[in-house]
Amino acid sequence: MYSDSMIKDVLQRTCVVAVVGVSANPVRPSYFVARYLRLKGFRVIPVNPGLVGQQLFGETVYGTLANIPFDIDMVDIFRRSDAAPALVDEALARWPDLKTIWMQIGVEHEDAAAVAGARGVTVIMDRCPKIEYQRLFGELRMGGFNTGVLSSKL
Repeated sequence: MYSDSMIKDVLQRTCVVAVVGVSANPVRPSYFVARYLRLKGFRVIPVNPGLVGQQLFGETVYGTLANIPFDIDMVDIFRRSDAAPALVDEALARWPDLKTIWMQIGVEHEDAAAVAGARGVTVIMDRCPKIEYQRLFGELRMGGFNTGVLSSKL
């Protein structure tokens, strides 16, 4: 459904990512995905109403997308699929020029995606940016995985 070139373009053009539903627990997927993105040079803005004001990944945790006082490029949703419409609406209201809505593995909502897509926002559902980054930029090959991506890198 999503071409490798499209996903790679999204990851290359993205600088600031708001991760909605991030956990402070290092064994939770939302934590290690956010941490990985930070280690790869993305500015990761944590969003979790239960952690407001705390620090994660060198950034203040916000309770909602609407509370983030600066622009972001991508919203990464780590919430149940039924939360997606409200989050998409909130993101589009806050950032009219938002570039990407990314819904994590297991998170899909066609109506929310259609709303964002109608505004010119790229929508990726049921995928993980960490896995896609590793796959498309050669990191999984180092672990012996066949990524289907050809490269001259060893």
